[in-house]
Amino acid sequence: MKRTKLYSVHEKLGAKIVEFAGFLMPIQYTSILNEHKAVRNSVGVFDVSHMGEIFISGDKALDFIQYITINDASKLFPGRVQYSAMCYPDGGIIDDLLIYKLPDGQFMLVINASNIEKDFNWMLQNNKFNVKIENKSDEYSLIAVQGPKSKEVIQKVCDKQLDLEYYHFFEAKIEGYDILISRTGYTGETGYELYFKGDEKAAAEIWSKIFEAGKEFNIQPIGLGARDTLRLEMGFCLYGNDIDKSTNPLEASLGWITKLNKNDFISKKALLNVKANGVKRKLVPLISDEKAFPRHGYDLTVDDKKIGSITSGTVSPILDKPIALGYVDSKYANLDTKINFLIRGKEIPARIVKLPFVIK
Repeated sequence: MKRTKLYSVHEKLGAKIVEFAGFLMPIQYTSILNEHKAVRNSVGVFDVSHMGEIFISGDKALDFIQYITINDASKLFPGRVQYSAMCYPDGGIIDDLLIYKLPDGQFMLVINASNIEKDFNWMLQNNKFNVKIENKSDEYSLIAVQGPKSKEVIQKVCDKQLDLEYYHFFEAKIEGYDILISRTGYTGETGYELYFKGDEKAAAEIWSKIFEAGKEFNIQPIGLGARDTLRLEMGFCLYGNDIDKSTNPLEASLGWITKLNKNDFISKKALLNVKANGVKRKLVPLISDEKAFPRHGYDLTVDDKKIGSITSGTVSPILDKPIALGYVDSKYANLDTKINFLIRGKEIPARIVKLPFVIK
C-alpha cells in the first residue's frame, strides 16, 4: 500500500485509515456526519494526494487531448480547467478527469487514483501524435480546502489575490512553496485545490499553515467518507460506482461534456450511434421520505418489476432523507416518476428529482 506525504499527519490526528485505490487513506477523523456538516457550514481540508497527475506536452498535445477525450479541449486557454472523460471505442467510460491547460503549453490531466496505471497505459497505446506523456502522480501532493469559509482561509496564506472564477487556476506561493491553486471542487461548496511538489516536511508545513489560518472558522480535517456523501448530495458521479467501462456518457447524464461535433475522437462513432438510437437506460437522482438506507447494488422497482439498480446511495446528512443515483430503463427516467428502493425484500417509495439534492 502506498502512503501520501501526509500519512503521518493523519496518524497523529487519530484518523481511521483504510485501504483505498492502492493507498492507505483517512476515511474519517471524528465522524462522517460531523465532517460533512463542517464542510457545508464552514470549512474542511481533504488530503487527496492519491489522485493522479499526467502531463502532456509537444506540438500536437492539443490534438492528442482532443483524440482521447470527449469534451472540446480547444476551448481551453492557460489558466482554465475542463471536466471531461476518456472512453473506449465502444463508448464505455475509461475514466472521468480534469484537464488543466498550463501556461507553458503543457496539459495536466488529473485522473482517479484507482485508474492511474490503466489510464496512463491507454494514453501510451493511443499516442499516434508523438507527444510526451509523463506520469508525475508520485511527485505531487494535493490538498483540497472546501466550504463557504475556504476563500477566507486560503487568502490568508496565498501571496496573490484569490479572485479565481469556477474552473480556473493560477500559480502562487504558500509558505514559500510553489502551488498550483485551482477552483473546481467535488463537494458543491466553494473550494480550492492545492497541487505542489515536496517531501513530507513540505506537505506537513502547508497543511499546518492552512489549519492555522482556519482556526477562527473551526477548520476540520475531512476523510474520504464525507467526501463521498458530499459529492452524492450534489449528484456528482463516482468512477467505479456510477460510471465505468459498462456505461457510456450519454446514459450517465454526461451529454453536456460529450462534444459529438468535434473532429474525430476514439469513441465518436459509438457515441453517435448511441445518440441516434437513443439510450436504453438513464442515470437518475432519487429521493425518499421514508426511513431507509439505499446502497450500491440494491434493485429499483416499479409494480414489483425490477427496472434498474442503485449505483450510489446514502442518507443525506443535510436533508436527513435517503438519496441515491441509479440507472433505470429510459421509459421510467422522467422527473417525478415514482420508483421504489428494494431493501431487504421491502419496496421503499422514492421519486426522481432534479439535481442537486442539496441546493447551494
